[in-house]
Amino acid sequence: MGEFELIRTYFAAAPCAQGGEGIALGIGDDCALLAVPPGEQLAISTDTLVAGVHFADPCDPFLLGQRSLAVAVSDLAAMGAHPLAFTLALTTPTVAADWLQRYAQGLNAMAQRCGVGLVGGDTTRGPLSLTVTVFGRVPAGLALTRSGAQPGDLLCVGGELGNAAGALPLVLGQRSAAAQIAEPLLGHYWSPQPQLALGMALRGKATSALDISDGLLADCGHIAKASAVSLVIERHRLPLSAALLAFLGDDQARSAALSGGDDYVLAFTLPPAELAPLLADGWPVHIVGRVEAGAGVRLLDAGGHDITPAVRGYQHFRETP
Repeated sequence: MGEFELIRTYFAAAPCAQGGEGIALGIGDDCALLAVPPGEQLAISTDTLVAGVHFADPCDPFLLGQRSLAVAVSDLAAMGAHPLAFTLALTTPTVAADWLQRYAQGLNAMAQRCGVGLVGGDTTRGPLSLTVTVFGRVPAGLALTRSGAQPGDLLCVGGELGNAAGALPLVLGQRSAAAQIAEPLLGHYWSPQPQLALGMALRGKATSALDISDGLLADCGHIAKASAVSLVIERHRLPLSAALLAFLGDDQARSAALSGGDDYVLAFTLPPAELAPLLADGWPVHIVGRVEAGAGVRLLDAGGHDITPAVRGYQHFRETP
């Protein structure tokens, strides 16, 4: 099967590639065309997943299809953007029909769940990797960024932390667990749900935001640096699932929540006056700390003692002494 037949068979024919809101021209030309309403800006983000680095190889291609798109769309949620479209660059060592069909089905399932349309991409032969670029729209001046946190703000997250990190021993076959424990952890790892609605609800309210991909401690460092403030995280306030606690125990569960990564839950700073209206509307807002004057990120125990670890989260390129 040639490149263009592969694209037509498994991707151009998918329901998510049949156009939609904001897509003026989809697959079939040299470029796609997106229509952004006046007064709005285009939000763009790219993520690459490499076999053996970001996911186990082999793995279920349907689950990989879901995950590869979800982690990219999560960046749109972090900016408060409304999702529009995505492209896929697929590098694969072989053309295996069953694998491609299952991957495309998983990709399509997540695309329809998130409301994004496939508008183009590329395929080539080589070691397995997936590069997804996502496009969204956001009213000018209302995008959530990392640079607006102010001393006195609350530090919040949009849901339970650590589930994906807790699932990793299950994904790698290092441990097993009863279904009531394994299923919610594996579900979060393979099919994270981008918090698009929460991101849009935070427009004009949150002073900064991002999605947690490398661990709460590491990612809060990005907000602290961009906003020129200090973020204080209180370890005892971390929201943890019953499944994670049952699987890892309290201490390891909190470590997974702080440094494990792959949560794809929003972390954001919020003026205290904005908290009650969001909670009243049913949004999942969990206070985990605060913003202070200063620099960097500190972790405190229940007694207020500084217990900040040296290694704070996942890094692709670790610095060596």
